[in-house]
Amino acid sequence: MTQGDKGRLVWNHSTHLDGLIPVLEKLINYTGINTITPGVIGRAKGHCPHLKLRVSVPIRGGYKAIARQGKTVQEVFIVTDLSQKELESAIKQVLS
Repeated sequence: MTQGDKGRLVWNHSTHLDGLIPVLEKLINYTGINTITPGVIGRAKGHCPHLKLRVSVPIRGGYKAIARQGKTVQEVFIVTDLSQKELESAIKQVLS
């Protein structure tokens, strides 16, 4: 993974999970990631003490990821040229 041309982080909601924006700001620095758009916030049944971000399903031009913390979940749409494995590796690096 190289860091190069910076992608774009779209701010279309006024609310985000605590700690999500700094993680996404690191993620957009990866070459191949073009746009990241945080989406709908919802409630989960389980409790996740630390912020987690995992790739969920492929979408046209990229992937949908799910961010979880506490009992809150948020969709994150990532437009990228990276493969799912490359994206998961980039996410793992920015979360560590």
